[in-house]
Amino acid sequence: MMSKLMLSVSAVALLGPVPVFAQTTTAPVDEAAAAPSGDEIVVTAERRTTSLQRSSVAATVLSGEDLVRKSVNSVEGLQFASPSLTVNTTGQGNAFNIRGIGKTEQTSAIGVGVITYRDGVATLPGYFQSEPYYDIASVEVLRGPQGTFAGGNATGGAVFITQQNPTFDRVGGYFLAQYGNYDHMKLQGALNIPHSDTLAIRFAGNMERRDTFYDVSGPWTGNPGNRRDYSARVSIAWEPTPELTVLLKGDYNNIEYGGLPASRGTETGDPLKVANDAHLSGRDEFGRVVLNVAYKFDNGLTLRSISGFQRGTTQISYDSDGTATIIPALSFRDNITEEIWSQEFNIVSPDTGPFTWVLGGYYQHDKITIPENGGYYSDATPNTPTALDIEIVGTNPKTALAAFGQFGYELTDGLQITVGGRWSRTTSANDAEARAYFTGIPGPILVLPQVDRTVNTKVNGKIALNWTVDPNHFLYAFVATGSKAGGLNGPNILGRTPLAFDAEDVTDFEAGWKGTWFDGHLRTQLGGYYNLYKNFQVSIVDPISPSISSIFNVPGKTKLYGLEFSAQGNFDAMSFDLAASVSNSKLGSFFAADPRLGGAPAVCNPESGPATARCLDLTGNEQAYAPKLTLSAGAQYAIPLGNEATLTPRVDFAHIAASWGSLFQNPLFGDRLEARNILNAQLTLESGDWTIAAYGTNLTNQHYVAAINGARRLAGAPRQYGLRVSRNF
Repeated sequence: MMSKLMLSVSAVALLGPVPVFAQTTTAPVDEAAAAPSGDEIVVTAERRTTSLQRSSVAATVLSGEDLVRKSVNSVEGLQFASPSLTVNTTGQGNAFNIRGIGKTEQTSAIGVGVITYRDGVATLPGYFQSEPYYDIASVEVLRGPQGTFAGGNATGGAVFITQQNPTFDRVGGYFLAQYGNYDHMKLQGALNIPHSDTLAIRFAGNMERRDTFYDVSGPWTGNPGNRRDYSARVSIAWEPTPELTVLLKGDYNNIEYGGLPASRGTETGDPLKVANDAHLSGRDEFGRVVLNVAYKFDNGLTLRSISGFQRGTTQISYDSDGTATIIPALSFRDNITEEIWSQEFNIVSPDTGPFTWVLGGYYQHDKITIPENGGYYSDATPNTPTALDIEIVGTNPKTALAAFGQFGYELTDGLQITVGGRWSRTTSANDAEARAYFTGIPGPILVLPQVDRTVNTKVNGKIALNWTVDPNHFLYAFVATGSKAGGLNGPNILGRTPLAFDAEDVTDFEAGWKGTWFDGHLRTQLGGYYNLYKNFQVSIVDPISPSISSIFNVPGKTKLYGLEFSAQGNFDAMSFDLAASVSNSKLGSFFAADPRLGGAPAVCNPESGPATARCLDLTGNEQAYAPKLTLSAGAQYAIPLGNEATLTPRVDFAHIAASWGSLFQNPLFGDRLEARNILNAQLTLESGDWTIAAYGTNLTNQHYVAAINGARRLAGAPRQYGLRVSRNF
């Protein structure tokens, strides 16, 4: 409902007239399936525009056209198009993991690890990652800690999404209609209207519906995973003078995804065949307003303001025991509102001369509210009258304040040193209480309040050497640090005292080589990294109440290291891309009790144990969602048919090696996530302004477990296929 519209004023930082995110140097076009080009790809997440081939950052940049060609239209699809990237698909709060760092369980107490930006402002970090990808200019995936510019929730990396901006040149846009199996229907489009040489407006929208992938048995009620999406966006660009650029964006999203049916992790059958006995429902409703203001002086100095306000409500209800049996009959309901205000200011030096710099300041206030009467409720009755029902109500406000800067100096011709740093102060508070209820007794039998506050202050930085060997080869090496803020475990009645947990610190050593070959027709990127984490934050979820997680710090040093390679080729009608990563992870010295083993709470000190049947020594275990190998490859060939018609077949393949969904690595509980081999294909016919494409994703119809959440296992998407028709104008 519009009364619940979640607004986010986010100022997309502009460098003069150039949008501040990764993009090609040509202006974005409406053609949804335009042919690949040899245009220079740039990275702008560090607040200034630089060539990807001349940047000391490991990154994957995808244009809007790339997303369409690769059938990437959501968070889940991006993991099959970028190395070292996986997605923890828990439904309510999908989370990116890069190089094994991110978010393994859905809890608002802990930072995400891989932060997502849309049009210059960090998105709601706790939830709301189900937003569809439409009318996108580019997606930029930065791997490794991004502490200087992205801040405290980027110890694993950052994802920057830039949506299309209005243009002043002409009335134009596109319209798209799609139909596929599972009665999947999509209508999408955009309309660009220039009002004058200085004012333009762009409208974009996406409507989508799809039946559930799941075969659900048992006495369940509600929505078993049917998808109903409604999204709209309005963008206004105003350039009253050549020096001043103002960009205002507003969008609204109402996404109904159902109750995410899931079976127990101990099951070994088809993860899409589920037996549940709870009410199933799930919906996200949120939005944002985006304001960008930039002023460029005659000497090239740029001032810009990045402002943000976001608000969202997420609701879900599901079967938390993953069965249709009468006892236990455990269900979970959640209804949470999150609201964020943010403000960033930048001063950016001109690009001319041997000395360049960026200065900035940042403020953010984030408040999560769990209301009375069903905001958070774990229900064990009526079929288990001896069990307690659990309710949590209250607020979790957080604030962040930061100042940052980066300076670059050209020591000699082609050799540059850059030094950056960020000071940050974060505050997290809880004003909440946990309540326990017993069947037949009015009111709670136990109330555990928590009114507490914790403050973290950190200084992080980066020093890099960049060497442009010649116009075609670039070498870099750097050391960077980052941190994820500490916080407070929420109140609970499960035998764990609510305690603060410390900030997580990382030191990142990286080196790389980027090459350009065959007159720019082939680009390659090769890099290696070694990360040392101190006080690594891990989340251990309760199997009965999956949103009750206890956050611990790993006392010993946690290590992650690996190699990454990618290439992009464009040879006339033939184009291809390739990406691969090989990684290893080792958890530091750490003991923890697996709550899924049941029984009384075990005595288990995280530093000293002792190791018992219930207190497990996890030292040296692999990080969750950290596959040792990821691989993706795609190729297409444009066949001219005459009369301006072109037929383009394309094939994409992605492999994500087996990994663990839990630090406990117990295959009896379903912790092992088997390897995924995803084959996608498209056959596209273009003629003038019209495009017709037949598509298929996961063509081998692999049924796989995508994530573990408490005692449940959640499935990935099966085979989908259909026909898409679009027209540009």
